[in-house]
Amino acid sequence: MGKDKAFGIVILLIGLAMSVLYIIWGPLDLINDGATTGIWAFFDWRWAVILPMTLAIIMVGLLAMWIGYSMITTPPPVPLEELEEELEAEEAASKAAEAETKSE
Repeated sequence: MGKDKAFGIVILLIGLAMSVLYIIWGPLDLINDGATTGIWAFFDWRWAVILPMTLAIIMVGLLAMWIGYSMITTPPPVPLEELEEELEAEEAASKAAEAETKSE
């Protein structure tokens, strides 16, 4: 496994862990707090802080997971030596084709 794929796995796992842990420590902790009960529990001022922060953290986590997944699934780049050899072979073939059409 290449270095890029290993970094991709690490980034994906960090994004996943960050999202899951923040959901546990944010809204679920506030729900289980029990300081306010009934319908008024959702009108607590802490929800105005927790919900936007939770959404922002989840979006950052999703972005990190997407970047990690992209790093895992993207094939490694072609080495420059192979690319240069392919370009030289294509140029030689096109020059040979041009010379063949001129001789006819």
